[in-house]
Amino acid sequence: MTDKPPRRLLLSRRAAIARLGAVALAAAPFATVRGAAPAGCVLTPEQTEGPFFLDTRQERADLRTDPTDGNVRDGVPLALALRVQRYSGGACSPLAGAVVDVWHCDAAGEYSGTAGGQRFLRGYQITDGEGVVRFTTIYPGWYPGRAVHIHVKVRSGTRELTSQLYFDDALSDRVFARRPYAREGRGKLRNEQDGLYRDRGRQLTLSPVAQDAGFAAAFDLGMKLG
Repeated sequence: MTDKPPRRLLLSRRAAIARLGAVALAAAPFATVRGAAPAGCVLTPEQTEGPFFLDTRQERADLRTDPTDGNVRDGVPLALALRVQRYSGGACSPLAGAVVDVWHCDAAGEYSGTAGGQRFLRGYQITDGEGVVRFTTIYPGWYPGRAVHIHVKVRSGTRELTSQLYFDDALSDRVFARRPYAREGRGKLRNEQDGLYRDRGRQLTLSPVAQDAGFAAAFDLGMKLG
């Protein structure tokens, strides 16, 4: 991907309303995210962290604001709940106290940290007693060479789980027909055209449900600690 200065989008009245709605979604309990049942007690396939991971140690739930300048990335709100489970002997139990990092591109397909020191759409949370973290972000955009995805890294002690989460192509098509996603170009890569997605990406595909101004999704992450 060609690096270029990310667009800075100020928080509009419409974005502010969407922000409040997404915060409310993120506060909902994991189990009540309709249509997004847990994947069950399974190990999560690992995938590359890619070139855009930054260990910025930003502990926050709302990833849309850039802490360097206060600007907010515009986009369709996404409330993302992740439940981390310790996998041992074919059984799972909640993993509390784990650091869960999430990072992804904005609606224009740009990552923070590639130019100018921005830190939008990045951050971590620490799992609660049920192993759950919740983020308020936006539906990620696309850039040439990759399917639509979100990066996630779980750290517990000396152990790490690094993977990526994907979206159904049909849903992305509907989202990308809207502003600020709609733009000229050859179009996003379909999931099955992405080599990383073909490596067990179907097991890593989210099932977002429409809620208020955006979407909500929940996903189980299973990892071994020893």
